[in-house]
Amino acid sequence: MRAHESIENYLETILVLSEDGHQVRSIDIVNELDYSRPSVSVAMKNLREKGYVEIDAEGYIYLTEEGRKIAESMYDRHVLFSDWLIYLGVDKKTAVSDACRMEHSMSEMSYLALKNHILNWKRDVYRPKENGG
Repeated sequence: MRAHESIENYLETILVLSEDGHQVRSIDIVNELDYSRPSVSVAMKNLREKGYVEIDAEGYIYLTEEGRKIAESMYDRHVLFSDWLIYLGVDKKTAVSDACRMEHSMSEMSYLALKNHILNWKRDVYRPKENGG
């Protein structure tokens, strides 16, 4: 796993775990990703030093604006890819796994082109039919 891919995975995990206002601690990340406590501890220190997260005195982890931006970008990619693969007939487990790899390896240009294509396709498919047609 490349360094930036690891950072993106941690940030995306924090984002997902913090949905609905839930507070996130390192142990939550350990449990979600099935990583060791020391690995997550080192990662959180690195993310804090890079300015992607803040950790309060009680150990709660919060995404900074920059961290949230990266996390949301990865999450948007993940949802688009997994939903599309499932639509194409790939089973959910495989689609989610493949989407995770795709979200990190695809260039921004290719991602935006694919996203635009999928959104245009959805708009065309779900566009109400005109009367008299």
